[in-house]
Amino acid sequence: MAEKTAWTSIHRYARMSPRKVRLVTGLIADRHVNDALDVLKFTNKRAAVFVDKVLRAAMADADEQEADVRNLFVHEARVDEGPTIKRFRPKDRGRAHPILKRTSHIVVTVAEGPRK
Repeated sequence: MAEKTAWTSIHRYARMSPRKVRLVTGLIADRHVNDALDVLKFTNKRAAVFVDKVLRAAMADADEQEADVRNLFVHEARVDEGPTIKRFRPKDRGRAHPILKRTSHIVVTVAEGPRK
């Protein structure tokens, strides 16, 4: 039986548009976790806080399973679209304009060694 070498952490229903979060996850893909944390620390976007928490959770899970934390790399940083919350804004003459509040599922996977 093969030993598990990748650890995944997910933040579901994050109240942010997937398009905005993908800008941040693209910055950390295929990096060493310490480099990824440094990039997120200095990224001036709200999504960086969400992605940082998910990355730290994946690292903590790997540490709990006694992985070598100094040799962890981000193997996958993915954002899936969650459900859209639909609201309406009243407008003139009895009209209503839709407001789509998008949500995201943020997935970060770390593993030992760089991806081949």
